[in-house]
Amino acid sequence: MSNDPQTRERVRALVREVLQTALPMEDDASQAAASTGPVTNAQPQQSTLTPARIAPSDAVAPVVDTQQESPVARDESAKKVITETDMRGLEAGARLRIAEDARLTPLAADIVREKGIELVRRTPRRGSQKTKLIAVGADHGGFLMKEELRGFLGELGHHVRDFGTYSTDAVDYPDFAHQVARAVADTEVDVGIIIDGAGVGSCITANKVPGVRAAACYSIDVARNSREHNDANVLTLGSKTITAQEMREIVRAWLATEISEERHRKRVTKMTAIERQYTR
Repeated sequence: MSNDPQTRERVRALVREVLQTALPMEDDASQAAASTGPVTNAQPQQSTLTPARIAPSDAVAPVVDTQQESPVARDESAKKVITETDMRGLEAGARLRIAEDARLTPLAADIVREKGIELVRRTPRRGSQKTKLIAVGADHGGFLMKEELRGFLGELGHHVRDFGTYSTDAVDYPDFAHQVARAVADTEVDVGIIIDGAGVGSCITANKVPGVRAAACYSIDVARNSREHNDANVLTLGSKTITAQEMREIVRAWLATEISEERHRKRVTKMTAIERQYTR
């Protein structure tokens, strides 16, 4: 830069002008973001609630990302609106998982504030809903198909966390199904896929873990239905009931389908409510 005093003064004046005009615009943007719909990041100062029907942002606890290690007390991420009923039974300081775009009713927001409830928003990993972190597991009967599955998931652009088994030596399928289910329930991964001889035993085991909705699928139609209607987060397959090509088609359809209609979300919410009756 030139050492000429007039040049330096013009640069300083330009910087002052930029700062004076930029800062108000940033403030306006922050206010606009706070008055609109859901917030996807984890800033306590920003509102996660809409005006009029929903309490202001300073009335609730900070919303954090689902990448945290500590477990949540309850998962209500299938709901679009969180009410005071969803808060019942939560202890002070508990962590509640909610959907990325979920809203809280005023009474629910009051309970969050009074009890210091920590809201954990389920957000897409790596900035894309298309790319998933997938837990895979299998017993000795599903080992070979699991190895092929791993390669196929890589071809689709997904990331894999392999919980074993790692050979055809005889093992017990509940051990591996449990590990995959726990990873899904604790949001260490997005979804899970488990393979054993028939797919039934692993499905039963996985569904013992609160927060897991496992589906044993033997066709593309069933796979799509389990996601669109039931929001299944674990897929189980039987290596003795389907071919490698059928496995690819089922997995592709299952991963490409999402729950969408509110009537399906309502029914999944009822599943969660039933589960809660037996896990308190």
